[in-house]
Amino acid sequence: GVPPSPIMIPMNDEDYMRLALEEARRAADLGEVPIGAVVVYEPIDPATRRPMADPCVIAQACNLRETTRDPAGHAEFLAMKQAAVELEAWRLTGCTVYVTLEPCIMCAGLMHQARIDRCVYGAPDPKAGALGTLYRINEDERLNHSFEAVPGVLGDECSGLLRDFFASRRKKK
Repeated sequence: GVPPSPIMIPMNDEDYMRLALEEARRAADLGEVPIGAVVVYEPIDPATRRPMADPCVIAQACNLRETTRDPAGHAEFLAMKQAAVELEAWRLTGCTVYVTLEPCIMCAGLMHQARIDRCVYGAPDPKAGALGTLYRINEDERLNHSFEAVPGVLGDECSGLLRDFFASRRKKK
């Protein structure tokens, strides 16, 4: 007979953040600050505002600043660059970026430049957060694009990963 078709269970923000957390753990294994990101693409028909396809993960990355000696080696920055290659476009319209730590000014700026739809993040960043904590790049009316920022998704787990990483670093010194 015909094999049953797989049942597509729609993923939510927490499911995608769990994928970003896997990337963050990969960063920690590399000795990098444990931050991970995934980009989810869900094309929307501009006329009807209805989804044209199921959402899918088109990019994922972890922090690689130390490994690559690249100041732009932030997880979400790398994931957005990968997403642009995947979509063959610099405009990431229809994309949501999931990242375990609130983006800095550089990454929030790239989100603005790439015209993403949303950014969902886990832990707030009191030292550099640019989507609500120190700045609100996503809703600055002086800029030509705004996007939704959703803070605190699996925030405790994201914060805990960072806290544990830095605690173990301090012990080694």
